[in-house]
Amino acid sequence: MATYLALLTLILTLFAPVAAFAAGNGCKHCHAVHYPELGGCVDCHGGEERTKRKDLAHHDLFVGSLTHFRLPQSPVTEAGIRLLENSACRRCHISGGKGNRLASNLDQRAALRPFDLENSIRQPVDFMPDFHFSDAAIIRLLNALLLGGRNSEPTGVEIPRVVHFEGGREASENPFVKHCGGCHRMLTDRYGALGRGTAAPNLSGLLTEHYPANFSPDRLPWTRERLKTWLENPRQQRPLSQMRTRPLNEEELTALLNVFSAEIDEQKRN
Repeated sequence: MATYLALLTLILTLFAPVAAFAAGNGCKHCHAVHYPELGGCVDCHGGEERTKRKDLAHHDLFVGSLTHFRLPQSPVTEAGIRLLENSACRRCHISGGKGNRLASNLDQRAALRPFDLENSIRQPVDFMPDFHFSDAAIIRLLNALLLGGRNSEPTGVEIPRVVHFEGGREASENPFVKHCGGCHRMLTDRYGALGRGTAAPNLSGLLTEHYPANFSPDRLPWTRERLKTWLENPRQQRPLSQMRTRPLNEEELTALLNVFSAEIDEQKRN
């Protein structure tokens, strides 16, 4: 019995400091407490607060610049929300539970590593516009995306998007590719990625509510009829437009409009 008590005393002596530290907050060992009303350190920054080892404590850490979304009425986050809207990210992505399902669901991406989102913005994949955001703009945008992911309802496992970048003869005969693809690109649900041009705007989600409302100087949302009017004579709507009128017969014009309209049907089904 005496040997057992001595062994137990030794174990408690050795591990008591560790247990006491694990029950506390190791972040306070190096960092001053701020915004205690928002919860503990890991509630905003992630990481691991039960260790003093920096490599473990800072694993998957949200650096301070990416935690503005946790602060009420943060000017950084509000600027990011405006940037999200002005850049029309939702014409392809879902953010804050809203958007088209043409590319990754940013609410689910935001729940993972924010640095993966940052890399995607800095090095966009094919058919994603390169917005050339500044470092400060990227920080604002990331905070907006993180806020959207935090406030959105979980949607379960995301279904991978399948995009065919080379469609062979069938894609080359697509009306969009034939008449628009030299200057424009468009990501679609039904036909995959269309076009090869980067000289003119990316037209992904053109007829959906998430595309910028920039038809005519009155900034109206795009519709099938307005697109038809535009195609018949772009410079009648915008005299300084660099797009020239493309002579299309009625059959070609209808086929081209059907490509855009098909996306509306796909989005409604999704």
